[in-house]
Amino acid sequence: MSGSARKATEAGIGLGSAIAAAISWSLHQSIIWAAIHGFLGWFYVIYYALTRPGGLNG
Repeated sequence: MSGSARKATEAGIGLGSAIAAAISWSLHQSIIWAAIHGFLGWFYVIYYALTRPGGLNG
């Protein structure tokens, strides 16, 4: 994997974890849940988007 592709992958993983932790904290106000959801990263972000009223369309 090239250096720029590796940096992009690492940035995507970090961004997904940050978004997941922020969503989790806003819903649960729990550091434990925020850590768990942060570990799951983009999987939790996609789950959250699909299970909200309006789904991905807002």
